[in-house]
Amino acid sequence: MLQGEIVIIRTPILVTFVGVLLAAIAVQATASADEAVLERRGWRYLVDKLAYDGVPRADVAAAFTDPRMPAFDGLRFALAPHESSTRYRQLRSPASVRAAERCRARYASAFRNAEAREGVPAGLIAAIVHVESSCGNATGSSSVLHRLARLAMANEPANLARNVLDHAGDPADPAIAARVHERAAYLERTFYPEVRGVFAMAERLHLDPLDIEGSSAGAFGFPQFLPTSYLRYGVDGNGDGHVSLYDMDDAAASCARFLAANGWRSNLTLAERRRVIWQYNRSDAYIDTVLTLYRQIESPRAAERNPRVAKNDARRRTR
Repeated sequence: MLQGEIVIIRTPILVTFVGVLLAAIAVQATASADEAVLERRGWRYLVDKLAYDGVPRADVAAAFTDPRMPAFDGLRFALAPHESSTRYRQLRSPASVRAAERCRARYASAFRNAEAREGVPAGLIAAIVHVESSCGNATGSSSVLHRLARLAMANEPANLARNVLDHAGDPADPAIAARVHERAAYLERTFYPEVRGVFAMAERLHLDPLDIEGSSAGAFGFPQFLPTSYLRYGVDGNGDGHVSLYDMDDAAASCARFLAANGWRSNLTLAERRRVIWQYNRSDAYIDTVLTLYRQIESPRAAERNPRVAKNDARRRTR
């Protein structure tokens, strides 16, 4: 009887132990399989870096082994990237100016509220949203994580070596090789925090990081923010308890907060205005376009075309 009791007591313990052991083996096998996939698909360098910096490795591995995430096929980067001025010429065309004015009129309340909150002119916010996403009509359908991750891999050793060979030759020209190293380090320094930002956004918003979509440059929403800008400057403009850059109240308020935080205030000189907008997009052609549209939107002729907007703005300024 005593021996029987001992058997009855030990059996559940043994079953539990075996179950835990098998579960641990299964987890280890899954982790090993994920590591093999990461190595094969080229993302191991970035995943190791993210895990080292505190992003849960299981979350990172799940994203980068997901079939929706393409393999890393290398990033060939230019040493002195040049932005085409063609697109910006089109954005300064009469048709584009009229579209920007329509955007300003359609979302007049959102832009006015953002101006009242942050002191950034409504017309400037409208100009930026028009340039960035055609007033919210073209926000992009690319995977933000993938686009940013590719850029963050610029300094990965094998990718760096390929770029040194492509740009500096074999044997490498030391001066050009130094420029390649400098450019790769800049890209990693700029875009690696954005990859971390994708995972921080996904955690905050309870999203799958691969479900966040945006432009081919990794920006998203009406104002085309990068993830760290969303985390730092996102504003709940309509008071619903959420910050969505696909809602114009939130998008306009967030855009205004970004500009105000980077130095926008009344009575800035032209050079000072340019320095603020440079923080939004480091392109002289972009800055020229935004300021041109801003002047056009706020011109007397625009007020004649949109008398209701002009009247409401005048009423608000006299309060």
